[in-house]
Amino acid sequence: MPAVSVQKQDFDIAAEIANLKQGRLDIGAIVTFTGTVRDMDGSLKSMTLEHYAGMTDNELDAIIAEAYGRWPLQACRIIHRYGRLKPGDNIVLVITMSAHRQAAFQAADFLMDFLKSRAPFWKSEETDAGANWIDARESDAEALNRWQD
Repeated sequence: MPAVSVQKQDFDIAAEIANLKQGRLDIGAIVTFTGTVRDMDGSLKSMTLEHYAGMTDNELDAIIAEAYGRWPLQACRIIHRYGRLKPGDNIVLVITMSAHRQAAFQAADFLMDFLKSRAPFWKSEETDAGANWIDARESDAEALNRWQD
């Protein structure tokens, strides 16, 4: 199973965990994060995520490699969806597995900070007022800065 999947179809969280854990008895901690499309004020019709195939996969592979270099991980997986998504739909899944919880939590946090601020995805929201592109938030970039060596 690849460490990274960029896909249109939804994912099954339990199946992804089972696939990563299969045959492994050295895993003591499993941390998952699932991001979903949220509608804060009831006006969101959809969110469309675009990416540049190949470049996106390479960037996500590189950040997973960095996570493996920073923490003693037994397994790691990122699934990020693209295309048109509705409020409540899954967008992203991050799974980290380690012998101990601290490494799994920290690695998942690190990966999500990268995904929120640096992953090459472009987001557009469609509301009752029309469609507009979403810029990365400064707070997301600040969160990533805490991981600088």
